[in-house]
Amino acid sequence: MKRQKINFPSTVLEWSEWFRWNDLKKDARHRGEVKVPNKKAGVYEVKYSGGEKRLTIGRATDLRMRIKQGLVKGKVPHSAGKKLRANEDVSRIVVRWAVTERPAAVEEELHRRYRDGFGGKLPKYVHHT
Repeated sequence: MKRQKINFPSTVLEWSEWFRWNDLKKDARHRGEVKVPNKKAGVYEVKYSGGEKRLTIGRATDLRMRIKQGLVKGKVPHSAGKKLRANEDVSRIVVRWAVTERPAAVEEELHRRYRDGFGGKLPKYVHHT
């Protein structure tokens, strides 16, 4: 068996501020609308405003498409979006994101850190890493 060691470079995330779910529903062409990076890969987190527990932590190859069109609006498939919209008070939910070239690796690390801080459990709408 041949062994290979892979070292991942550290990644610094520059998180957006937390934005209200309902503000993300607004069309990007209207004044004051939240602009999610278009065609940029990254990760995102969803929680209740004022809370620490995440409802979901995910990754995207296109943050705008994944967050606005999938998660929030339901225009494209999203693994947690339909359940969140059906079962949670979205008027109290906030979302943030960070651009990264390594979304899968960063998502995995965010899940690991979340488990470490919350009794070994993943966020409510995350079923696996």
